[in-house]
Amino acid sequence: MAIVCFITVPIGTILFKLFLGPGESWQHIVKNLLLDYSLNSFWLILGCICLTLLFGVSSAWIVSRYNIPFRRPLEWMLILPLAIPSYITAYAYAGFFDYGGSLELLLRSVGSKPFRIDVMNILGLIFVLSISLFPYVYVSARAVFLYQSGRLIEASKMLGVKEFRTFLKIVLPISRPAIVGGLVLVVMEVLNDYGAAKYYGVSTFTTGIFRSWFSLEEPSTAIYLSAILLILVFVFIFIERYQRAGKDYTMTAKSDIKLPRITIAKRKQIPLFFLAFIPVFFGFILPIFQLIYWSFLTFENINYTTFFSTAIQSLAIALLTALVTVFFALLVLYFPKWNALKFLKKSSRITILGYAIPGAVIAIGVMIPTLQLDKWLVKMSNEMFGVKIGLVINGTIIVLLYAYMIRFLAVAFNPIESSHLKIPESLSESSRLLGKGYLKTFFKIDFPLLKSGLLSAFILVFVDAMKELPLTLILKPYDINTLAVKAYEYASDELVMEAALPSLCIVATGILPIILLNRLILK
Repeated sequence: MAIVCFITVPIGTILFKLFLGPGESWQHIVKNLLLDYSLNSFWLILGCICLTLLFGVSSAWIVSRYNIPFRRPLEWMLILPLAIPSYITAYAYAGFFDYGGSLELLLRSVGSKPFRIDVMNILGLIFVLSISLFPYVYVSARAVFLYQSGRLIEASKMLGVKEFRTFLKIVLPISRPAIVGGLVLVVMEVLNDYGAAKYYGVSTFTTGIFRSWFSLEEPSTAIYLSAILLILVFVFIFIERYQRAGKDYTMTAKSDIKLPRITIAKRKQIPLFFLAFIPVFFGFILPIFQLIYWSFLTFENINYTTFFSTAIQSLAIALLTALVTVFFALLVLYFPKWNALKFLKKSSRITILGYAIPGAVIAIGVMIPTLQLDKWLVKMSNEMFGVKIGLVINGTIIVLLYAYMIRFLAVAFNPIESSHLKIPESLSESSRLLGKGYLKTFFKIDFPLLKSGLLSAFILVFVDAMKELPLTLILKPYDINTLAVKAYEYASDELVMEAALPSLCIVATGILPIILLNRLILK
């Protein structure tokens, strides 16, 4: 129960602070800005849902159902856009389409008349976020397409139903829970985005939270905006759960027949290949080439002493975050199991809601209680020992790791839980019948069998920590920097080319989990 309270402190803090009232600028925000925040966030969510569905579902069906050229490379290349944080993709597209950008130079080199596409608006932001986040839908849809019962497809064909109608009437309805699950992750990431929205000048709830906290210096106003954003998140989760209520998507007869892959005419294979390749090109290849081009232009201007110091700090923070988060995920999984109190099993699930909460909201919810604790420690030290001390906890790496752990606990918990469910309960029961305690049983039996899940959890948390921006901007210590923050600072100072090298380092750390994720799907 103590762990549950420890992890849910940010949400409780925001709810408590709501009763203390907003800041002085709240009425101004309600009158002039809140409608913009709401409409922009709504259109971002709606646009990203439509485009990620289009990119994710179509590409997943093509590589799962048809034999097309380069199908095997495409299967894992379609996950690669996840390796590039959306704010970095936003920087790359802004530079590519800008005046004197790569597109203009490319057109001039081939003798064509240059033209410019303005992406620095909400439509450009919708495209950038969608092309970065569609793999969430692709991964979910492909996993279902590959391993749903092939008998339903065969039965449909025997009844004379055409391919497209079979897809609409049978495949999509069966796959709906998985696809919607992927869309939920997309919406969470869209609401969490700060770097891309700020750079493109689009006002959202997250940019409003930052503006209230840093520009207006009104934490109470930022808390009110955080509460609205939190309500939006939970309403969306409730809608997703409600639309599945009372519906059964399981097969009545278990079948190991995989989705049959068919060969079509060559004149149809090429268009299908290009349909599946378009998201890869715009989501990964084009941004990567833009970053590499910028790196060649600016590598002489980089202070490599500072760069390597920042890279080492980023790696160290991400490694510590992964270790701490995996450790707490194990506690959340096993403590309720070892305890006889039934309500603990349900309450422990609350702890993995952090990934559904935007990073800026978690940061505010963590900073306020830790600041109050620091003030209490300063007061007690002065009164009891006559020693004046500064802030002990706030502004340190401890607070940052605490916030990261809350944010990414679900990322670690899910693969560990999946591995745990494959372990027969009889093994642990046999060990305890032989007189072994819970801890010895865990280390001798469960831990060796959980290694693949633990490794997956560690890598996924490590990569997410390397990419995280809003939370890091608010809570990072003054003497510590990360690659994500450095890239953001370069872009904010109109030195977007210099942001290429730290951005490429972040992308490089994301390639390994992409390969791991593809192997997990195939298994």
